[in-house]
Amino acid sequence: MANLTVQEMATEMMRHGVNRVHVLAWRDFDDDEAGGSEDHAHEFMKRWQEAGLSVLHRTSHAAGQPSSAVRSGYDVIRRGGRMSVFPRTMASEIFGRMGKYDALVEIWNGVPWMSPLWCRRPRILILHHVHGPMWNQMFSPPLAAIGRGLETKFAPPFYRRTPTVTTSEDTREELIHLGWKPELVTTGPVGVDDFFSVGGSKTAHPSIVAVGRQAPVKRFVELMEQVQYTRQFVAEATLTLVGDGPDRTKISEWIDRNDAHGWVTLLGRVTREELRDRYRQAWVIASASLAEGWGLALTEAAGCGTPAVATDISGHRCSVLDGQTGLLAPLENLGRVLADVLLDDSLRATLSLQAEQRARTLTWDALAAGVLQPLYLQVVGKPS
Repeated sequence: MANLTVQEMATEMMRHGVNRVHVLAWRDFDDDEAGGSEDHAHEFMKRWQEAGLSVLHRTSHAAGQPSSAVRSGYDVIRRGGRMSVFPRTMASEIFGRMGKYDALVEIWNGVPWMSPLWCRRPRILILHHVHGPMWNQMFSPPLAAIGRGLETKFAPPFYRRTPTVTTSEDTREELIHLGWKPELVTTGPVGVDDFFSVGGSKTAHPSIVAVGRQAPVKRFVELMEQVQYTRQFVAEATLTLVGDGPDRTKISEWIDRNDAHGWVTLLGRVTREELRDRYRQAWVIASASLAEGWGLALTEAAGCGTPAVATDISGHRCSVLDGQTGLLAPLENLGRVLADVLLDDSLRATLSLQAEQRARTLTWDALAAGVLQPLYLQVVGKPS
């Protein structure tokens, strides 16, 4: 099938009677704790809405936000807590409390919505990554075991015939291992907004930036330990942490204990413009994350001409082309690799150029079309 635009697919779907699409996600784009998954959802939903489809996004309550709103043209309903949103939403869909819909998108972020049991309309699943070891970081051992069992044992048999979209080839292979039919699992890269572009100048001294929600899975303390090792070879190296989250106190305590105030700058949430400035000024962006669906901050920084040094995990392998747009390494080697990149001007310049060039090939329009295609094929069918 030739590559169709979102507009072309949406127009044909509406001709076949699909006008209203419900998108289920546990957390909203305007939530203080929103991350890459929420960016991903927002970008495709607003493009589908612009193309003529009517989109409703059902999610959990977000502090400071109304229970219902319109954002970028699409409807948003925020009700329920982090866990109660699941039964409340399923009940609402089953009993039609959110109105008629013609197709469904389920975003599975650890806990499934079990749409195969109650939805008989065209539907797709978006699953960025299997959480695996993240369960141990988020919950006590008994609850972590329940989460892993739900994600890898109980729910998969219901989804194996569900068209599924993911961002990582590694995640695709994991899903196939769990029983998904290979022909039903597609992958596609996340986009990079043109806003994240080359400009300004780098800091005079070797500088590293790390961006993300300060949660256990991101391993910011471990990253600081690795940069501390880097400083044995690059004494002037500094680290700037951008973001906030439940590990902030732990991070601050580490900085105090290690007398690291002279080389670690701890920022909170910043404006989009300041984030871009931080990307542009840094010599390298780093991530020690344990698991990712896609390292969005790494490709945003790439758009600003800043290469990445990151842990060799599934979500980083798709966002960083190892040896081309950055370098990947096990956590225990991250400090040494950071030193190598900071000390090698020629290597860093090559990685920077290739990172920016690759970022310009990643578009949200392509992502929105790639996510819509499995729905389109269900509604319209494959061309003869």
